[in-house]
Parts: sequence; C-alpha cells; structure tokens
Amino acid sequence: MSENQNLLAEQRRALILDEVRRRGGVRVNELTRRLGVSDMTVRRDLDALARQGVVEKVHGGAVPVAEASTHEPGFEAKSGLELTAKEDIARTAAELVAPGSAIALSGGTTTYALAHHLVDVPDLTVVTNSVRVADVFHSAQRTSGQRQGAATVVLTGGVRTPSDSLVGQVADQAIAALHFDVLFLGVHGISAEAGLSTPNLAEAETNRRLVQSARRVIVVADHTKWGTVGLSSFAALDQVDTLVTDGGMPAAARAEISEHLRRLVVAGEPEDDTDI
Repeated sequence: MSENQNLLAEQRRALILDEVRRRGGVRVNELTRRLGVSDMTVRRDLDALARQGVVEKVHGGAVPVAEASTHEPGFEAKSGLELTAKEDIARTAAELVAPGSAIALSGGTTTYALAHHLVDVPDLTVVTNSVRVADVFHSAQRTSGQRQGAATVVLTGGVRTPSDSLVGQVADQAIAALHFDVLFLGVHGISAEAGLSTPNLAEAETNRRLVQSARRVIVVADHTKWGTVGLSSFAALDQVDTLVTDGGMPAAARAEISEHLRRLVVAGEPEDDTDI
C-alpha cells in the first residue's frame, strides 16, 4: 500500500481488506502511516468492513473473518466489496455481447453490475434467475418507455436466496427447457481443484442447469474469488470458456487459470479476439 490522501473510501477499504487477508491482521497505527490518513478515518473504514462481515475488529486493529464453506453473505454485504473491480469487469464483459443474442445472467453482484451495461444493447433476450438483474432491465424500460430493441427478459421462478437469486425445482425446470448463446456466471469461489463453487446447495444445482443450457460459459469474478471454495462445486474449470477478471489477479493465479481455461480476459489489459 502506498500513501495517498486522495484515495476514495472504497479504494482505501479494498487496500485495507487485501492487507488484512495477506498478513492475517493489521494495526490501526500501521494503516494510518501507510495510507496517510487519520486514525479516525481508518477506524471508520474498519467499522464499514466489519459491518460487511469481512473483518473482525480487535483491540488496536482488525483480523480476517474465517468464513465457513456454508457461509453465504447477503446481496447488500457483497455489493460493497471490490466495487471498482466489478465495474471494470462488467464493462469489459459487456463488450463480449452481440446484439440479438440470447444470454443468461446468473445471480450475483458482478452480474448485476454487468446488467447495467447491457440495457442499451439492442434485441437481447435475457434469461436470469436474479431478481436484481431483472429489475435493472425493467427499470430501464420504465424510465425510457417501450423502445424498439429493448431486451426481452425471462425471469425464472423459484425460492429466493440471501443473494436474491431464485433457485430450486421451479427454477431448474424452467432453465432446463431453454437454450442460450452465452451464460454470464457470477461465482462465490473458483479454484483449480474445486472448480466453481457456492455455499448454497440449491443454488449449486440451479447454476449447474445454467451451465448445461449454455453454448458458451463466461465467468465474471474479481481476483478475491480465486482460491475460495464453497460447500458445493457445480462446474469444473474445463467447462468454462472464458474468465473475465480484474488486474488484481496475481501472476501465479493467472498462469494456473490459463492451464485450465480456454481464455482469460483481464479488464483494462489488451486482449485479442473478443467477439462471441
């Protein structure tokens, strides 16, 4: 971390979280010195990260929260993490969508960010099990009125999860009867050994159906998802065509990912042959 008094709160907190996870804990006085901000600012940042459930405050500093493989944060808790990375990933992933495509968007905060970049892509058919994603398209139509080329949105039924995804038998049956060109898939965790995983068993089955119904699978996941393993795996890495991630992905992880995936796209870095 370098000293910079002009860092946005979001950027500061991302740096703090990375430092906590990397070192296993940090002290307030270390952070004030490295970030060049006041003691009060650092404590507010730690309070915010503690409310999101990603650090635990201790006397004089903070330590990481050890999450069980069954722990599933809610949408609001996840939406405050890695905002810049998610926006970069969403912007890059949107460039992979051709007008007139039939696409699917799974639940998650990164696919939610992606949806905002897709509302102006003409003639899309969007299948989603995410209440939040569907609301993005419906809100755009209410704001601009029924316009030519507006997306047709198919929202599956099902039981709502903490991340506002619809899962279960109703969702699975609806998805199994459909076929789409591209699936954009948000994940809880991704690793070479466990593949794609989630802490929610029902969501794992619904995601499995989404993968099976897609001609091409694109995972959108920031660098913090690498090495995270949830309770249930639902796809191996060789079932993924493309991973779109951010520049925070370490070089060693990129090399390992490239051994298993057909294509790795890093937002903000040059990449060839990006047409679907």
